[in-house]
Amino acid sequence: MASDVDGAPLVGRADLVRAVRSALLGTVAQGNTAAVFLTGESGVGKSRLLREVGAGLRDAGALVLTGACLDIGDASPLHPLLQALRRFDAELTAAHARTSSAVRGLLGMFAEETAGPDGAGALLERVSRGLHLIAEGRPLVLVLDDLQWVDRSTRQLLLYLLAGLGDLQLSVLAAVRAESLQGAHPLRRVLTELRRLRTVQVLELAPLDRAATEQLAAAVVGRPLSPDAGDQVWQRSGGNPFVVEELARDLRDGRDGLSDTLREIFLSRVDALPQHAHTVVHAVAAGVEPVEHWLLAKVVRLPEDELIEAVRAAVAHRLLVGADEGYRLRHRLVAEVLEHELLPAERAALHRRYAEALTAAPAELHQARLAHHWRLAGEPARALPAAVAAAEEAERLHGYAEAHRHWSAALQLAEEPGVGPDVDRVTLLKRAAEAAHHCGEHARALTLLEELAGSEAGRSVCALHIRRARYLAAAGRSALAEAEYQHALDAADCTPRERATAAAHLAELLLHLGRYADAGRQAREALELSAAVEGSISEVVLASAALGFSAAYLEDPDAGLAVMRRALETAERAGRPEDVACAYLHLAELLTGPLNILEEGVVVARRGAERVAELGLGRTYETRLLAIAINGLFRVGQWAEAEKVVAAALRHRPSGADAVELLLARCRLSVGYGDIEAADRDLDAVATLCAGGGARHVIPLLTLRAGLAMWQGRHDVARQTVQRGLTESRSDDLVILAALIWHGLRAEAEARGSRAIPVDETAVRRLREAADRVARKTASAARPVGSVVDAFLALCAGEVSRLDGNDPEVWARSVVEWDRRNHPYPAAYSRLRQAEALLARRSRSAAAAKLLRQAYQVAQGLGAVPLTSEIRTVAGRARVSLEDRDAASGPAAATATPAGGDELAVLTAREREVLAAVAEGLTNKEIGQRLFISERTIGVHVSHIFDKLHVRTRVQASAIFLRNRPA
Repeated sequence: MASDVDGAPLVGRADLVRAVRSALLGTVAQGNTAAVFLTGESGVGKSRLLREVGAGLRDAGALVLTGACLDIGDASPLHPLLQALRRFDAELTAAHARTSSAVRGLLGMFAEETAGPDGAGALLERVSRGLHLIAEGRPLVLVLDDLQWVDRSTRQLLLYLLAGLGDLQLSVLAAVRAESLQGAHPLRRVLTELRRLRTVQVLELAPLDRAATEQLAAAVVGRPLSPDAGDQVWQRSGGNPFVVEELARDLRDGRDGLSDTLREIFLSRVDALPQHAHTVVHAVAAGVEPVEHWLLAKVVRLPEDELIEAVRAAVAHRLLVGADEGYRLRHRLVAEVLEHELLPAERAALHRRYAEALTAAPAELHQARLAHHWRLAGEPARALPAAVAAAEEAERLHGYAEAHRHWSAALQLAEEPGVGPDVDRVTLLKRAAEAAHHCGEHARALTLLEELAGSEAGRSVCALHIRRARYLAAAGRSALAEAEYQHALDAADCTPRERATAAAHLAELLLHLGRYADAGRQAREALELSAAVEGSISEVVLASAALGFSAAYLEDPDAGLAVMRRALETAERAGRPEDVACAYLHLAELLTGPLNILEEGVVVARRGAERVAELGLGRTYETRLLAIAINGLFRVGQWAEAEKVVAAALRHRPSGADAVELLLARCRLSVGYGDIEAADRDLDAVATLCAGGGARHVIPLLTLRAGLAMWQGRHDVARQTVQRGLTESRSDDLVILAALIWHGLRAEAEARGSRAIPVDETAVRRLREAADRVARKTASAARPVGSVVDAFLALCAGEVSRLDGNDPEVWARSVVEWDRRNHPYPAAYSRLRQAEALLARRSRSAAAAKLLRQAYQVAQGLGAVPLTSEIRTVAGRARVSLEDRDAASGPAAATATPAGGDELAVLTAREREVLAAVAEGLTNKEIGQRLFISERTIGVHVSHIFDKLHVRTRVQASAIFLRNRPA
């Protein structure tokens, strides 16, 4: 079952290809033999692997003879060898007359062979001598496909040659279709004999994993697959490369349903089964996998011996997979194919048998499966209570995505004819909306809530306002959420508990908006309200976290942190998932942000992400915690590690505010790398999601937009973006305000330097006034917060000096500030500006050169392409060599110097990964698909690698990688 798309890449097999090549050629001495037999199901890629390995062995100097066995009972003896010799003879030219003579001599010997007294042994000896003449001292490799159809003479030849009875260096690479080796198949005995030889390996070729499946499908489609399409291809194909290619081709060409090719292939395999095995496969296809043996027995109603024999046949034909927990279809596509082969009444009867068997089971609950089978059996009234029970069971286990699916199913079942009128639809709507909120389906939660609000029985005004506010906040619509909380607090029917709940959630929202003073006041009010309500642990946790953050930022960091740690302990003891997540979130935000305790903050964020994933909040709070970790890693200069965390977080496909946090974190990396297209795309997405949001997201969004515009030379756009942030913002977060002001002043300084547009003196005056206001407010902020703000104000002072003559001492202070805080990127930027100021004054050129080299080493190490480019420009004008590493000193230079002569030591961990893929011969697009980052970002990495290794081509870079990789 070979694919007709030879252009599709061979994915997920690189390690296996290397291992097989080594086994066949690398360890085989003259006169010795070796063999690798690849087994696997149809379509798993055995023939493709034979071609790939054979080509590599041929390039390495081996003589490769390729043949295939025939699926006919009267195939001529030694057919695959004869076929291989004829193919080889046809490829020979006049320059290979001696080899051609040996090949034709061996073929002639076959043609003239007659039965004689010396028998088969003599024939095998003559074949061995003929192959020895053809090889002419070279390693000889026989590549044989479809060995399950091998004739008796070829089996004997393999045993003879691999036993070392022929005097030649021989390797055999053969592919065997596993489902064909049934019962007493003669090849099974041959393989059993050959396994005893030390140099013979029998390897099972497994299906592709999830990542390789998506990579192959994307290559066929010609673009990365959407998450839903990737899921569908993976689930339907089971990782079988042939099936993956067929499905991807249908996807690319816009065809719906299953292709006739796949349908016929799977139907023919099912039709080849014995009758009882055919029944078993139909039953498993209708079941919810895995189907336990006891359950299957009750559904198919076969005697035990006949059932076991039928299952054994289905497993042997590679249609079922057996495990301790039950039976599964090897490919879910079989279920799609067989669904259309049964009459509706037959399908309903199968599902009824499943439901009755599960209902009668004395032990475990099988509510999810019960709901599924009763529904497909046409019994919605019996399916509904099972769906409700399944949803409640999922919620107890923190499986909110599963709970949402079951509640949604219950809502649909409640609409079916035949379901009683006493169904409590209001409760179903409440539970479904809450499950949707917890699993990150924020739009769905709001839709269900509006349906609930329209119900007479669902009208509790205060409770609806609180729910709507929570859902709006999670969806990133902060302004509307704040208004809803106020409506809840003002509602006449608001109970003491609801008032405490609204106040605590409002305090948390204000914290997210950066309004720390308001958050602190609201948190104190919430704690007072909670004290009068018994059992209000959640409200206490939320309010304490908000109060602790506010206190740590505005007053006493140690006291505030202590409050937040106690809130986390309280949340863990109570065990409510959302409280635990919220406490981790605010603690990690405070550490990595205003307090600048970056290493601990990253650890807390990642530990919290693992914890909330255990609690079923992976798509929501885990994503946000990972975004915090990314920001911390970015600040300390671990950009490659930050990229890996981005890839992990994106697998959750977050939405709403969760997606905003992650997109902003990824955008910081893109701006730093100079990936303009990716950064623009993320910023546009954030702008859409942030409609109606607060300063917490809007100011970072505008700051990143301004930074991107400056690297593009669009200083007027940067100016307008910063002014918008200053006029529209309402935030106590001095750190993000100081960063925004720095970008505004930098835009004016860049405008003066480029002379593309005039400096806006009014804008400069306003920015300086804003910086002064921030400086005054810093006096009342906690000391760690003031320290970080002071560092940004040092950058502001530097940009002002660029407008007033560029004082190197001002930039020297900025260097000290950022070095002290272990932020390599702004420190490198400050060194660039200090060097630029020194060179402008035509003094201390040696000091300027040293600063440029230090900045260059850091920028190169990070992968900061735009900053690197600007450093090169300044160095080029001053005729400073950036490659003189001996002249550079300090931590940056020390870490950039290759250790032990390793030429790859100058590369980051991510750049090494990219270079390894380049050395495999992958394109930028293929590397991006493998590493889950954009093709443009890969291009940035490749450019960086070339610069660091001082090469100009991929071949040169690959040569350095191969020369330096570990043995």
